[in-house]
Amino acid sequence: MNANPPKQLKNLCCDRLFWLALLAGPVTWATLLAWQPATPFTQGETAQWGRLLLLAGLYPLLEEWLFRGLLQPQLLTWRPLRARALGLSGANWLASLLFGAAHLLAHPPLWAAAVIIPSLVFGAFRDRYQSVVPAIILHSFYNLGYFLMFWPA
Repeated sequence: MNANPPKQLKNLCCDRLFWLALLAGPVTWATLLAWQPATPFTQGETAQWGRLLLLAGLYPLLEEWLFRGLLQPQLLTWRPLRARALGLSGANWLASLLFGAAHLLAHPPLWAAAVIIPSLVFGAFRDRYQSVVPAIILHSFYNLGYFLMFWPA
């Protein structure tokens, strides 16, 4: 097995769009703070740290593996979904709509719809790098910041 990352991933650290996508997380969190006061994460309970690890580590890994690792590449095999709208592949649009629909299981409709925007970003980097790694990094970072600032009571 080759331990080296795919050639295109070596450019990730120098990709200005990737850094802008990372920066979008704190900008979004600051905007959300204007509407809702933060509920700081309490560091005391081990169970809370385990929950944070699930929300910012395992869940993004599994969701990205499923939606950007399996579903989006499969959708790209269908020629009409290779077409681009607003710079994004049809496969990304469809995978992101399904991602939002899946979030209806645990979130109110407005919050489930809101995850479509970051999902499109994750999908764009999946298409750009032909890898799920950038999507996992972004998704984990977004979740980590969100849950550290707005920990569910």
